Amino acid sequence: MKPLARTVSGVTASGIRRFFDLAATIDGVLSLGVGEPRYPCPPAAKKAAISAIESDNDAYTSNFGRISFRQAIAANLQKLYGVTYKPENEILVTTGVSEAIDIALRSILEQGDEVIFVEPTYVSYGPTITFAGGKAVALSSTAENNFEPDPDAIRAAITPKTKAIIMGYPCNPTGATPSREVFEEIVKIAIENDLWLVSDEIYDRLVYGVEHTCLSSIPGAWERTILLGGFSKGYAMTGWRIGYACAPPEVIESMMKIHQYTMLCAPTISQIACEAALTQGEEHVQTMVAAMEKKRDFFVKSLNDAGLDCNAPKGSFFAFPSVARTGLTSEEFTEGLLHAKKVLVVPGTAFTGWSGDSKTGLNHIRCCYAIPDEDLQEAVSRVIDFVKTRV
Repeated sequence: MKPLARTVSGVTASGIRRFFDLAATIDGVLSLGVGEPRYPCPPAAKKAAISAIESDNDAYTSNFGRISFRQAIAANLQKLYGVTYKPENEILVTTGVSEAIDIALRSILEQGDEVIFVEPTYVSYGPTITFAGGKAVALSSTAENNFEPDPDAIRAAITPKTKAIIMGYPCNPTGATPSREVFEEIVKIAIENDLWLVSDEIYDRLVYGVEHTCLSSIPGAWERTILLGGFSKGYAMTGWRIGYACAPPEVIESMMKIHQYTMLCAPTISQIACEAALTQGEEHVQTMVAAMEKKRDFFVKSLNDAGLDCNAPKGSFFAFPSVARTGLTSEEFTEGLLHAKKVLVVPGTAFTGWSGDSKTGLNHIRCCYAIPDEDLQEAVSRVIDFVKTRV
Protein backbone atom coordinates (compact mmCIF):
# COMPACT_ATOMS: atom_id res chain seq x y z
CA MET A 1 0.00 0.00 0.00
CA LYS A 2 1.10 3.55 -0.64
CA PRO A 3 2.00 5.52 2.50
CA LEU A 4 -0.46 7.60 4.49
CA ALA A 5 -0.30 11.38 4.34
CA ARG A 6 2.87 12.61 6.04
CA THR A 7 1.10 15.72 7.36
CA VAL A 8 -1.00 13.40 9.51
CA SER A 9 1.29 10.46 10.23
CA GLY A 10 4.03 12.83 11.38
CA VAL A 11 1.85 14.22 14.18
CA THR A 12 1.62 12.23 17.40
CA ALA A 13 -1.71 11.59 19.12
CA SER A 14 -2.55 13.77 22.11
CA GLY A 15 -0.45 13.01 25.18
CA ILE A 16 -3.63 13.12 27.23
CA ARG A 17 -4.96 9.90 25.73
CA ARG A 18 -2.41 7.50 27.25
CA PHE A 19 -3.31 8.50 30.79
CA PHE A 20 -7.05 8.44 30.12
CA ASP A 21 -6.68 4.92 28.72
CA LEU A 22 -4.66 3.89 31.76
CA ALA A 23 -7.23 5.39 34.15
CA ALA A 24 -9.96 3.39 32.42
CA THR A 25 -8.33 0.18 33.69
CA ILE A 26 -8.43 1.31 37.36
CA ASP A 27 -11.61 1.28 39.47
CA GLY A 28 -12.57 4.21 41.69
CA VAL A 29 -10.57 6.91 39.92
CA LEU A 30 -11.31 10.56 40.73
CA SER A 31 -10.62 12.63 37.64
CA LEU A 32 -9.08 16.07 37.58
CA GLY A 33 -8.16 15.36 33.99
CA VAL A 34 -11.16 15.89 31.75
CA GLY A 35 -11.51 19.47 30.52
CA GLU A 36 -15.21 19.99 31.09
CA PRO A 37 -17.36 21.41 33.87
CA ARG A 38 -19.21 18.80 35.89
CA TYR A 39 -22.15 21.15 36.15
CA PRO A 40 -25.66 21.03 34.66
CA CYS A 41 -26.33 23.05 31.54
CA PRO A 42 -28.96 25.83 31.69
CA PRO A 43 -32.50 24.45 32.25
CA ALA A 44 -33.76 26.54 29.33
CA ALA A 45 -31.44 24.64 27.00
CA LYS A 46 -32.82 21.28 28.11
CA LYS A 47 -36.42 22.43 27.70
CA ALA A 48 -35.74 23.86 24.24
CA ALA A 49 -34.04 20.65 23.09
CA ILE A 50 -36.88 18.45 24.37
CA SER A 51 -39.47 20.69 22.72
CA ALA A 52 -37.57 20.59 19.42
CA ILE A 53 -37.39 16.80 19.51
CA GLU A 54 -41.05 16.40 20.39
CA SER A 55 -42.10 18.77 17.61
CA ASP A 56 -39.79 17.12 15.04
CA ASN A 57 -37.82 20.33 14.61
CA ASP A 58 -34.72 18.45 13.53
CA ALA A 59 -34.18 19.15 9.83
CA TYR A 60 -30.99 20.56 8.34
CA THR A 61 -30.37 24.24 8.95
CA SER A 62 -28.59 26.75 6.74
CA ASN A 63 -24.90 25.96 6.33
CA PHE A 64 -24.27 29.12 8.35
CA GLY A 65 -26.58 27.96 11.16
CA ARG A 66 -30.04 29.04 12.26
CA ILE A 67 -30.48 32.75 11.59
CA SER A 68 -32.20 33.36 14.94
CA PHE A 69 -29.24 31.71 16.67
CA ARG A 70 -26.74 33.87 14.78
CA GLN A 71 -28.76 36.93 15.70
CA ALA A 72 -28.58 35.91 19.35
CA ILE A 73 -24.80 35.39 19.12
CA ALA A 74 -24.40 38.83 17.55
CA ALA A 75 -26.57 40.49 20.20
CA ASN A 76 -24.64 38.78 23.01
CA LEU A 77 -21.22 39.84 21.68
CA GLN A 78 -22.47 43.40 21.28
CA LYS A 79 -23.84 43.42 24.83
CA LEU A 80 -20.78 41.86 26.48
CA TYR A 81 -17.91 43.36 24.50
CA GLY A 82 -19.28 46.07 22.23
CA VAL A 83 -18.25 44.23 19.04
CA THR A 84 -20.55 44.19 16.04
CA TYR A 85 -21.01 41.29 13.62
CA LYS A 86 -23.73 40.91 11.00
CA PRO A 87 -25.64 37.67 11.58
CA GLU A 88 -26.25 37.20 7.85
CA ASN A 89 -22.65 36.86 6.65
CA GLU A 90 -20.18 37.46 9.48
CA ILE A 91 -21.10 34.57 11.80
CA LEU A 92 -20.80 30.82 11.16
CA VAL A 93 -22.12 28.18 13.57
CA THR A 94 -19.73 25.22 13.80
CA THR A 95 -19.61 21.77 15.33
CA GLY A 96 -17.72 22.89 18.40
CA VAL A 97 -14.83 25.35 18.52
CA SER A 98 -12.49 22.52 17.49
CA GLU A 99 -14.02 22.54 14.02
CA ALA A 100 -13.88 26.34 13.96
CA ILE A 101 -10.12 26.28 14.67
CA ASP A 102 -9.56 23.74 11.91
CA ILE A 103 -11.51 25.49 9.17
CA ALA A 104 -10.24 28.93 10.17
CA LEU A 105 -6.66 27.79 9.63
CA ARG A 106 -7.49 25.97 6.41
CA SER A 107 -9.15 29.12 5.14
CA ILE A 108 -6.12 31.38 5.59
CA LEU A 109 -3.05 29.16 5.20
CA GLU A 110 -1.07 28.26 2.09
CA GLN A 111 1.58 25.54 2.08
CA GLY A 112 4.51 26.58 4.27
CA ASP A 113 2.87 29.56 5.93
CA GLU A 114 3.97 30.03 9.52
CA VAL A 115 1.63 30.46 12.50
CA ILE A 116 2.82 31.68 15.89
CA PHE A 117 1.31 30.58 19.20
CA VAL A 118 2.44 30.44 22.82
CA GLU A 119 2.90 27.30 24.93
CA PRO A 120 1.68 25.74 27.17
CA THR A 121 -1.49 25.75 25.14
CA TYR A 122 -4.48 23.80 23.92
CA VAL A 123 -3.37 20.58 22.30
CA SER A 124 -4.89 21.12 18.85
CA TYR A 125 -3.11 24.26 17.64
CA GLY A 126 0.12 22.66 16.43
CA PRO A 127 -1.56 19.68 14.75
CA THR A 128 -4.27 21.70 13.00
CA ILE A 129 -1.69 24.13 11.65
CA THR A 130 0.24 21.15 10.32
CA PHE A 131 -2.83 19.50 8.82
CA ALA A 132 -3.57 22.77 6.98
CA GLY A 133 -0.10 22.70 5.40
CA GLY A 134 1.35 25.36 7.67
CA LYS A 135 4.35 25.43 9.99
CA ALA A 136 3.76 25.70 13.73
CA VAL A 137 6.03 28.25 15.41
CA ALA A 138 5.57 27.90 19.17
CA LEU A 139 7.01 30.18 21.81
CA SER A 140 7.39 29.30 25.48
CA SER A 141 5.97 31.07 28.52
CA THR A 142 6.75 30.64 32.20
CA ALA A 143 5.04 30.56 35.57
CA GLU A 144 7.19 33.52 36.65
CA ASN A 145 5.33 35.62 34.06
CA ASN A 146 1.96 33.97 34.82
CA PHE A 147 2.23 32.13 31.49
CA GLU A 148 1.36 35.31 29.59
CA PRO A 149 2.52 35.88 26.00
CA ASP A 150 5.56 38.09 25.52
CA PRO A 151 4.92 40.59 22.70
CA ASP A 152 8.66 41.11 22.18
CA ALA A 153 9.16 37.35 21.69
CA ILE A 154 6.28 37.29 19.20
CA ARG A 155 7.77 40.21 17.29
CA ALA A 156 11.15 38.48 17.16
CA ALA A 157 9.62 35.25 15.81
CA ILE A 158 8.03 36.88 12.77
CA THR A 159 9.51 36.00 9.37
CA PRO A 160 8.43 36.75 5.79
CA LYS A 161 6.47 33.48 5.92
CA THR A 162 4.44 34.35 9.04
CA LYS A 163 0.73 34.45 8.23
CA ALA A 164 -1.09 34.42 11.57
CA ILE A 165 -0.93 34.43 15.35
CA ILE A 166 -3.22 32.18 17.40
CA MET A 167 -4.35 33.53 20.75
CA GLY A 168 -6.11 31.20 23.19
CA TYR A 169 -7.06 33.13 26.32
CA PRO A 170 -8.15 32.48 29.00
CA CYS A 171 -5.74 29.63 28.49
CA ASN A 172 -6.13 25.90 28.64
CA PRO A 173 -4.10 24.56 30.51
CA THR A 174 -2.63 27.45 32.55
CA GLY A 175 -5.62 29.71 33.19
CA ALA A 176 -3.52 32.67 32.02
CA THR A 177 -5.61 35.75 31.25
CA PRO A 178 -3.42 38.61 29.99
CA SER A 179 -4.25 42.26 30.46
CA ARG A 180 -5.84 44.31 27.70
CA GLU A 181 -2.52 46.15 27.30
CA VAL A 182 -0.78 42.91 26.32
CA PHE A 183 -3.44 42.20 23.70
CA GLU A 184 -3.19 45.75 22.38
CA GLU A 185 0.54 45.31 21.82
CA ILE A 186 -0.01 42.02 19.97
CA VAL A 187 -2.68 43.64 17.78
CA LYS A 188 -0.17 46.40 17.00
CA ILE A 189 2.36 43.73 15.94
CA ALA A 190 -0.25 42.08 13.71
CA ILE A 191 -1.10 45.39 12.04
CA GLU A 192 2.55 46.25 11.48
CA ASN A 193 3.18 42.88 9.82
CA ASP A 194 -0.23 42.43 8.16
CA LEU A 195 -1.02 39.20 10.01
CA TRP A 196 -4.24 37.35 10.76
CA LEU A 197 -5.27 36.88 14.38
CA VAL A 198 -7.15 33.71 15.34
CA SER A 199 -8.63 34.28 18.80
CA ASP A 200 -9.95 31.19 20.60
CA GLU A 201 -12.16 32.66 23.35
CA ILE A 202 -14.05 29.54 24.43
CA TYR A 203 -13.36 30.37 28.13
CA ASP A 204 -14.45 34.02 27.86
CA ARG A 205 -17.15 33.77 30.55
CA LEU A 206 -14.90 31.93 33.02
CA VAL A 207 -12.81 34.77 34.45
CA TYR A 208 -12.25 35.69 38.09
CA GLY A 209 -11.64 39.22 39.33
CA VAL A 210 -10.71 40.50 35.87
CA GLU A 211 -12.54 41.43 32.67
CA HIS A 212 -12.23 39.31 29.57
CA THR A 213 -10.71 41.10 26.59
CA CYS A 214 -12.48 40.25 23.34
CA LEU A 215 -9.65 40.61 20.82
CA SER A 216 -11.78 42.05 18.03
CA SER A 217 -12.90 44.87 20.34
CA ILE A 218 -9.39 46.37 20.19
CA PRO A 219 -9.08 49.18 17.60
CA GLY A 220 -7.58 47.88 14.37
CA ALA A 221 -8.16 44.21 15.22
CA TRP A 222 -11.67 43.53 13.81
CA GLU A 223 -10.74 43.32 10.13
CA ARG A 224 -7.91 40.82 10.75
CA THR A 225 -9.41 38.76 13.58
CA ILE A 226 -11.22 35.43 13.38
CA LEU A 227 -13.08 35.34 16.70
CA LEU A 228 -13.99 31.86 17.97
CA GLY A 229 -16.39 31.05 20.79
CA GLY A 230 -18.79 28.40 21.94
CA PHE A 231 -20.94 26.80 24.59
CA SER A 232 -18.91 23.88 25.95
CA LYS A 233 -17.26 25.69 28.84
CA GLY A 234 -19.20 28.77 29.95
CA TYR A 235 -22.55 27.03 29.49
CA ALA A 236 -21.42 23.51 30.51
CA MET A 237 -22.58 22.05 27.18
CA THR A 238 -19.55 20.06 26.02
CA GLY A 239 -21.42 17.19 24.39
CA TRP A 240 -23.80 19.45 22.46
CA ARG A 241 -20.87 20.34 20.16
CA ILE A 242 -21.67 23.92 19.21
CA GLY A 243 -19.18 26.68 18.48
CA TYR A 244 -19.10 29.72 16.26
CA ALA A 245 -16.74 31.88 14.24
CA CYS A 246 -17.07 35.62 13.67
CA ALA A 247 -15.00 37.39 11.03
CA PRO A 248 -15.20 39.64 7.96
CA PRO A 249 -17.59 38.29 5.29
CA GLU A 250 -14.90 36.96 2.96
CA VAL A 251 -13.38 34.89 5.76
CA ILE A 252 -16.72 33.47 6.87
CA GLU A 253 -17.58 32.62 3.25
CA SER A 254 -14.30 30.73 2.90
CA MET A 255 -14.82 28.87 6.18
CA MET A 256 -18.40 28.06 5.21
CA LYS A 257 -17.20 26.32 2.04
CA ILE A 258 -15.15 23.83 4.07
CA HIS A 259 -17.91 23.48 6.67
CA GLN A 260 -20.49 22.93 3.93
CA TYR A 261 -18.62 20.04 2.35
CA THR A 262 -17.50 18.36 5.58
CA MET A 263 -20.22 19.05 8.16
CA LEU A 264 -23.10 20.55 6.15
CA CYS A 265 -24.44 22.18 9.32
CA ALA A 266 -24.03 21.95 13.06
CA PRO A 267 -26.56 19.69 14.86
CA THR A 268 -30.00 21.30 14.73
CA ILE A 269 -31.22 20.26 18.18
CA SER A 270 -27.99 21.52 19.70
CA GLN A 271 -28.32 24.86 17.94
CA ILE A 272 -31.82 25.29 19.35
CA ALA A 273 -30.65 24.36 22.84
CA CYS A 274 -27.68 26.72 22.73
CA GLU A 275 -29.83 29.59 21.49
CA ALA A 276 -32.06 29.12 24.54
CA ALA A 277 -29.00 28.95 26.80
CA LEU A 278 -27.73 32.21 25.30
CA THR A 279 -31.01 34.10 25.57
CA GLN A 280 -32.33 32.67 28.85
CA GLY A 281 -29.37 31.24 30.75
CA GLU A 282 -27.33 34.24 31.93
CA GLU A 283 -28.22 33.85 35.61
CA HIS A 284 -27.28 30.17 35.42
CA VAL A 285 -23.89 31.06 33.90
CA GLN A 286 -23.13 33.61 36.60
CA THR A 287 -24.03 31.12 39.32
CA MET A 288 -21.71 28.52 37.79
CA VAL A 289 -18.82 30.97 37.46
CA ALA A 290 -19.19 31.98 41.11
CA ALA A 291 -19.08 28.29 42.08
CA MET A 292 -15.96 27.78 39.95
CA GLU A 293 -14.21 30.68 41.63
CA LYS A 294 -14.77 29.10 45.05
CA LYS A 295 -13.45 25.79 43.78
CA ARG A 296 -10.40 27.55 42.34
CA ASP A 297 -9.63 29.33 45.61
CA PHE A 298 -9.91 26.10 47.61
CA PHE A 299 -7.85 24.09 45.15
CA VAL A 300 -5.01 26.58 44.71
CA LYS A 301 -4.66 27.25 48.45
CA SER A 302 -4.68 23.52 49.23
CA LEU A 303 -1.90 22.77 46.74
CA ASN A 304 0.25 25.69 47.85
CA ASP A 305 -0.20 24.66 51.50
CA ALA A 306 0.90 21.15 50.53
CA GLY A 307 4.14 22.45 49.03
CA LEU A 308 3.28 22.58 45.32
CA ASP A 309 3.79 25.98 43.70
CA CYS A 310 0.52 26.90 42.03
CA ASN A 311 -0.42 30.25 40.48
CA ALA A 312 -4.04 31.29 40.93
CA PRO A 313 -5.52 31.17 37.42
CA LYS A 314 -7.46 34.26 36.39
CA GLY A 315 -9.57 32.30 33.93
CA SER A 316 -10.73 28.87 32.73
CA PHE A 317 -11.27 26.06 35.27
CA PHE A 318 -7.73 24.71 35.19
CA ALA A 319 -4.77 25.07 37.52
CA PHE A 320 -1.24 24.33 36.35
CA PRO A 321 0.84 23.62 39.47
CA SER A 322 4.53 22.81 39.46
CA VAL A 323 5.56 19.37 40.73
CA ALA A 324 9.28 20.18 40.59
CA ARG A 325 9.64 20.02 44.38
CA THR A 326 8.65 16.36 44.37
CA GLY A 327 11.65 15.42 42.25
CA LEU A 328 9.31 13.75 39.76
CA THR A 329 8.65 14.71 36.17
CA SER A 330 5.05 15.52 35.32
CA GLU A 331 4.57 12.13 33.70
CA GLU A 332 6.10 10.29 36.66
CA PHE A 333 3.93 12.31 39.04
CA THR A 334 0.80 11.63 36.97
CA GLU A 335 1.39 7.90 36.77
CA GLY A 336 2.43 7.64 40.43
CA LEU A 337 -0.61 9.59 41.64
CA LEU A 338 -2.92 7.48 39.52
CA HIS A 339 -1.59 4.16 40.79
CA ALA A 340 -1.06 5.19 44.42
CA LYS A 341 -4.10 7.39 45.04
CA LYS A 342 -6.42 6.82 42.07
CA VAL A 343 -6.48 10.48 41.05
CA LEU A 344 -6.10 11.43 37.39
CA VAL A 345 -4.33 14.63 36.34
CA VAL A 346 -2.66 15.46 33.01
CA PRO A 347 1.11 15.92 32.57
CA GLY A 348 2.22 19.30 31.28
CA THR A 349 4.03 17.60 28.42
CA ALA A 350 0.63 17.16 26.73
CA PHE A 351 0.48 20.95 26.24
CA THR A 352 4.05 21.62 25.17
CA GLY A 353 6.51 20.19 22.68
CA TRP A 354 6.23 22.40 19.63
CA SER A 355 8.43 25.14 21.10
CA GLY A 356 11.30 22.87 22.15
CA ASP A 357 10.83 23.90 25.80
CA SER A 358 10.69 20.58 27.64
CA LYS A 359 11.24 22.04 31.11
CA THR A 360 7.81 23.66 31.53
CA GLY A 361 5.92 20.55 30.47
CA LEU A 362 8.04 18.26 32.63
CA ASN A 363 7.61 20.47 35.70
CA HIS A 364 3.83 21.05 35.63
CA ILE A 365 0.55 19.18 35.64
CA ARG A 366 -2.91 20.31 34.55
CA CYS A 367 -5.75 19.90 37.00
CA CYS A 368 -9.42 20.57 36.26
CA TYR A 369 -11.20 21.69 39.42
CA ALA A 370 -14.65 21.89 37.80
CA ILE A 371 -15.99 18.80 39.57
CA PRO A 372 -18.47 18.38 42.44
CA ASP A 373 -17.23 19.81 45.75
CA GLU A 374 -17.23 16.46 47.54
CA ASP A 375 -15.15 14.84 44.79
CA LEU A 376 -12.81 17.83 44.65
CA GLN A 377 -12.18 17.73 48.40
CA GLU A 378 -11.47 14.00 48.29
CA ALA A 379 -9.19 14.35 45.27
CA VAL A 380 -7.25 17.16 46.95
CA SER A 381 -6.88 15.06 50.10
CA ARG A 382 -5.41 12.21 48.05
CA VAL A 383 -3.05 14.55 46.18
CA ILE A 384 -1.81 16.00 49.47
CA ASP A 385 -1.19 12.52 50.87
CA PHE A 386 0.81 11.64 47.76
CA VAL A 387 2.82 14.86 47.86
CA LYS A 388 3.71 14.29 51.54
CA THR A 389 5.67 11.24 50.51
CA ARG A 390 7.76 13.31 48.09
CA VAL A 391 8.19 16.84 49.54
